[in-house]
Amino acid sequence: MKLVIVESPTKAKTLSKFLGSGYKIEASMGHVRDLPKSKLGVDTEKDFKPEYVVVKGKAKIVASLRKAAKGVDEVILATDQDREGEAIAFHVQYLLGDKHKFSRIVFHEITKTAILGALKKKGKVNIKLLEAQQARRILDRLVGYKLSPVLWRKVRRGLSAGRVQSVAVRLVVEKEKEIKAFKPQEYWEIQVKLLAEKGELLVDLNKIENKKVKIDNSKQANEITDDLKRSEYKIVGVKKRETKRQPVPPFMTSTMQRIASTRLGYSAKKTMREAQQLYEKGLITYHRTDSFNLASSAVAKVRKYIAKEFGKEYLPEKPRFYKSKSKSAQGAHEAIRPTKVGLRAVDSKSSSSKLYSLIWERFVASQMMPAIFDKTVVKVEGKGKKTYELKAKGERLKFLGWLKVNSKFKETNEDLAIVNEGDLLQLIKVLPEQKFTQAPTRYNEAGLIKVLERKGIGRPSTYAPIISTIQLRQYVERKEKRLYPTAIGDAVTEFLVKYFTKVMDYEFTAEMEEGLDKVAEGKQEWIKLLSNFYGSFEKRVEKVIEKSKRVKIAVEKTGQKCPKCKKGEVIIRTGRFGKFLSCSNFPECKYTATYKQIVEGVKCEKCGGEVVIKKSRKGRQFYGCSNYPKCKWASWKKPK
Repeated sequence: MKLVIVESPTKAKTLSKFLGSGYKIEASMGHVRDLPKSKLGVDTEKDFKPEYVVVKGKAKIVASLRKAAKGVDEVILATDQDREGEAIAFHVQYLLGDKHKFSRIVFHEITKTAILGALKKKGKVNIKLLEAQQARRILDRLVGYKLSPVLWRKVRRGLSAGRVQSVAVRLVVEKEKEIKAFKPQEYWEIQVKLLAEKGELLVDLNKIENKKVKIDNSKQANEITDDLKRSEYKIVGVKKRETKRQPVPPFMTSTMQRIASTRLGYSAKKTMREAQQLYEKGLITYHRTDSFNLASSAVAKVRKYIAKEFGKEYLPEKPRFYKSKSKSAQGAHEAIRPTKVGLRAVDSKSSSSKLYSLIWERFVASQMMPAIFDKTVVKVEGKGKKTYELKAKGERLKFLGWLKVNSKFKETNEDLAIVNEGDLLQLIKVLPEQKFTQAPTRYNEAGLIKVLERKGIGRPSTYAPIISTIQLRQYVERKEKRLYPTAIGDAVTEFLVKYFTKVMDYEFTAEMEEGLDKVAEGKQEWIKLLSNFYGSFEKRVEKVIEKSKRVKIAVEKTGQKCPKCKKGEVIIRTGRFGKFLSCSNFPECKYTATYKQIVEGVKCEKCGGEVVIKKSRKGRQFYGCSNYPKCKWASWKKPK
């Protein structure tokens, strides 16, 4: 009898379909051993030796695993193939003891072929991967445990800092500053509606006297408009060409999170939770990856599927290969794809069905022919006091290609009036339009993930917890799917950037990630990596505690008098559990009340009361009635 240990019951259930009676399968339910919560748990004097303890609440699971391991011929560690999975495998092995025979197997998908193949290639726990995970865990613990007390003293009690999370908050804070500092600039766009022999033509003003148009005031716009009204127009060029829109690569973790955010409205945390379910059920390959690589067998199957289902005209002559932009991407890893290309959709009742459809579409499309469009560009010359160049562009779909499997694609052809070079045109109307440059938009989760990835901050497995953590800690709040810094987020960022410049530096954070990657590859000693960081960091902490000044957290004013003392003003403060109303004369006046963020112009569907924005215990935003608990109406979606 052999014992196979995985992380979850779902994964265990899927594996049981492929393994015979000679195997029994148990789940560790995630990590079983970690650093203690009540203290640092790292000996900074002795090569950063960690003090591991059994995770709270996991003693029964460990006892169950030990019982299951009694009398078996072999214990097979089948946890996920990433660093966290390697750490779980190591700690399970440690807790079960040396008396057992252990082996480690890894697989990218939970299918019979993959599992049986992995059992033929048994190995041992990869110590380098373990060291990389351990180094990250210790590094984050050192930063968190050393910086958090500083924030307690200098900003507010109860605050905490994170090595990567604090840098992510800084991105949101700096974007807000950029928005507030933005000053809109006036500019004008001018279109001209012309009559051709076979229809109307709407053209955009492109050049004046062969120079690119730049109109930044009404006076200039009026002068040009008046001249265009008196101008004569003719066609001076008609160019037709075929353009191709190439398919995009299959998903890796970051692109899956971003597309699920924009297409499905999923948070990064929800996306990863649904992907985990799909993976453990054996429906998709491993979902934590930064690689675009695809197994040759999977490519062969999808090419066969495309030819059969859509026709050979949709199949490229050769398979498509995509190169990952990430420096850390490992060729041995695969992109995210369905394990069975013939399974176009899964149970529609499943909450993960929509995500599966996205993954399936992206994978199949990546191996299809490009979409082909006929593009037409018409160039018009206008002659008045000055010579004007105007353009019209049209596009018509010629061949669907990979768009055949894109469920969101809608064919919108832009046909132009049929014209020929030399044709004269009659003026119908000049259409000047005043516009203003727009302020940068705040990050949504997809946008923040994109920037984190571009800057090399974090890795596929960390994006979701980073974004979730900064919201749970009240440093960032999500409103209308956009991320806003809170007053606490502003204050903490200001303090950390001023006194811990290196820790908050984007390039330094990216360098630490690269260092952890090198540890995993066996190119860097983990103890040396931590030593290089910790010496100067510890001294900096001591100096800041001694010399830095306390930072005040800004408050929001309501303009209302305190109903209790009649002297102070009611202000909005941010506490451990979110925003609340308080008197500006605190602590002399201890008035407090629940803060209700009212949604303007929307009424409760049940009782007609005001709708307010609330947060669940897990920090997720939802909409509820202000008359709660009398009216218990609530919805995740904003009512119309």
